[in-house]
Amino acid sequence: MGVAGMAEIVLYGLRNCDTCKKALAELEAAGRAVTLVDIRTEADLAAKVPAWLAAKGPQTLLNRRSTTWRTLDEAERERVEAGEAAALLIANPTLIKRPVIETGTEVFVGWSKDVSGSLA
Repeated sequence: MGVAGMAEIVLYGLRNCDTCKKALAELEAAGRAVTLVDIRTEADLAAKVPAWLAAKGPQTLLNRRSTTWRTLDEAERERVEAGEAAALLIANPTLIKRPVIETGTEVFVGWSKDVSGSLA
């Protein structure tokens, strides 16, 4: 990453996720250098999830609308409230709301008008 200009953006998501594809396309169209990292197979979640939780908290990072969340039993869901969100998210990457975007100084979760306006 050069000191001059904008830092490269790292987008953590899934290659077949429509929201991730939209974010990637909009960022590239805005001239931003973006690297897509597959959250299931390429991301170092043991290192990333605690940092993302520290930056955004479990309420923002956890995708409660995911199929994976709906299949969890109550005991597993209660792990989030018990402060064990990191272990649950690391074990189940599809529970992470996508995309997670790192700019080098900031972390964004999801793709909304606010996130798009901040980055694209």
